[in-house]
Amino acid sequence: MIRNFSFKQTADALVLAFATALVMPQAAYADGDLSDFARPAGIPFPAETPYTPERAALGQRLFFDPQLSADGATSCASCHQPEKGFEDGRKTAAGLRGRTLARHTPTLWNVAIQTALFWDGRSHSLEDQALRPVSSTVEMNLDLGLLVARLSADRTYVAAFAEAFPDDPAISPDTVSRAIATYERTLISPLSPFDHYVAGDENALSEEAKRGFDLFTGKARCATCHTGWAFTNGGFHDIGLTDDDLGRGALTLRKFDEHRFRTPTLRELLSRAPYMHDGSLATLEAVVDHYADHRKPRLFALGSVKLSPTERADIVAFLESLNGTTR
Repeated sequence: MIRNFSFKQTADALVLAFATALVMPQAAYADGDLSDFARPAGIPFPAETPYTPERAALGQRLFFDPQLSADGATSCASCHQPEKGFEDGRKTAAGLRGRTLARHTPTLWNVAIQTALFWDGRSHSLEDQALRPVSSTVEMNLDLGLLVARLSADRTYVAAFAEAFPDDPAISPDTVSRAIATYERTLISPLSPFDHYVAGDENALSEEAKRGFDLFTGKARCATCHTGWAFTNGGFHDIGLTDDDLGRGALTLRKFDEHRFRTPTLRELLSRAPYMHDGSLATLEAVVDHYADHRKPRLFALGSVKLSPTERADIVAFLESLNGTTR
């Protein structure tokens, strides 16, 4: 259960709480400057759709509403479950009528900072991303015209859209997507032990986690791709998983992009198992073993890295320190 993130809070209280929590004093350490890992000063909202409590509350309501699916039984939250790190705990996602999809449900934690969405980066904004699963024939399969008709028949939705978009009150796919995107931008991962460590509390991390952080940013070279406070560079990489999914290559049709997938955030990992774009790795230990045991020249051209069992355990301890909520 997530105890630090209450969905009963009003949307404006959510953003105020997050904006306050995001501001952490930076501290320089003798073993290196940790400012690159300091949380940002606020949540980025686009100028054309600035945050308002009414807009975020409407987006939250839409996110949890099964009316956004053809069968009226599936909502965005069916796959992006808060208690499961905004994933679903399945190896790969479930589509329409229980159909098994090819990829693992990606987390929505910290999507406000992402410049490319989905595992293959097909969307470049949350507004574009929001309704793709709704209209997808293998996911929620709802015609957007029917979606508008359903919502327009509900007087409470008509009033909510008028409050959220006073200059453009008509319910439309555009206003639906903008409302959902506003809510999704508030999904900033909560403060973790590592954040307190960055802020100067040397006791916030165990000695194992501190050693793991040193390995993560040094010998193990994890920070080559998992950078910044959210631990992602937003790039696309082939990490050597043996499946037939062409990833970004199927989108760009470039050989270079084949089997490349977006680097995910490493925040809130404890509730997000299984891992990877195909859900093939069940534990954090298995993830670390994959990189340590199967690193090949195509994996970032970094060559092999030998990690002892103790070093691997230390890296896992560090990854666990990035969690601000309970399992």
